[in-house]
Amino acid sequence: MPTDPANSVVRTWRAEAIRRIEADYNRSADTHLIRVDLPRHPGITLYLKDESSHPTGSLKHRLARSLFLYALCNGWIGPDTCVIESSSGSTAVSEAYFARMLGLRFIAVVPASTAAPKLDAIRFHGGEIHPVDDPRTVYEVSQRLADETGGHYLDQFTFAERATDWRGNNNIAESIFAQMAEEEYPVPEWVVCGAGTGGTSATIGRYIAYQRHATRLCVADPVHSIFHRHYHDRTATSLPPGCASRIEGIGRPRLEPSFVPSVIDRMIPVEDADSIGAMRALSDRLGRRVGGSTGTNLVACAKLIAEMEAAGAKGSIVTVLCDGGERYSCTYYDDDWLESHAIDWRPSYRSIGNSLSQD
Repeated sequence: MPTDPANSVVRTWRAEAIRRIEADYNRSADTHLIRVDLPRHPGITLYLKDESSHPTGSLKHRLARSLFLYALCNGWIGPDTCVIESSSGSTAVSEAYFARMLGLRFIAVVPASTAAPKLDAIRFHGGEIHPVDDPRTVYEVSQRLADETGGHYLDQFTFAERATDWRGNNNIAESIFAQMAEEEYPVPEWVVCGAGTGGTSATIGRYIAYQRHATRLCVADPVHSIFHRHYHDRTATSLPPGCASRIEGIGRPRLEPSFVPSVIDRMIPVEDADSIGAMRALSDRLGRRVGGSTGTNLVACAKLIAEMEAAGAKGSIVTVLCDGGERYSCTYYDDDWLESHAIDWRPSYRSIGNSLSQD
């Protein structure tokens, strides 16, 4: 519900809320860029933008901060506003963190299948859980709760691409290129990311164009997602009922307003089993667990690396390490769970593991 910007109490509260968010940002160092040497692919280097080092453990921390600042500066959030979001987990974790910082009630509308550790993390930061059996209903349920509470639906799927300043202001793209400046190949051949809202790919693609870099943007997308289908056929806007990816955080059954295909150079669809195998192979290489969407990104990277090698090209590829694997201990890292869902991750684990080998 819009607040009255002329109200001095609201203006004072809003100024303090923005100060708190900016102070939190100043206390947080930029996320790391991890170099992964590939001895089996001479002349090609892989870099991981490690977004798991944010205070709430994922890439979505950037988005949550931007969405709150956007809503605050638009006068949509006040001192008594209940904040609602539809999310598969990570965005809601980060938004619960910011809501508690501002003393606001937060409700996350999530699919009932969301991994339990993510739900625990939302509750840890003071958020409430509103599960829905059909993931397609998260949007309407979120808006209904906002109407019932007199609150505000943040709506990451609509506002992700416009809430972030894509020209700079330490967005993820600016950070990547600044950190790459002293590397052997400072301008990457490719940047690879996934798409959940489409906000990250929109920011990176626009920044590349704005800075006139030769870098190309590749979006890795689950096979059971509408994004890669829409990229190749603009008339495709939704998936059939029952068609959904198991990789949380990326891929969507419907076309989201924040997805901007025109800034993307290529999309690579990835099977869920391949994402999980790649995720586990990278975890072994790094000595710590990463999440499923990072595995999706890595499968796309492996394809690009093979193509570069076949063409005799040298250079760098940067991708996003979206979150840690701790939130998936009862799913992607549970062999019994994978077997019960008939997910054969081992072939991808072996092939990606071989590509990442240091021998």
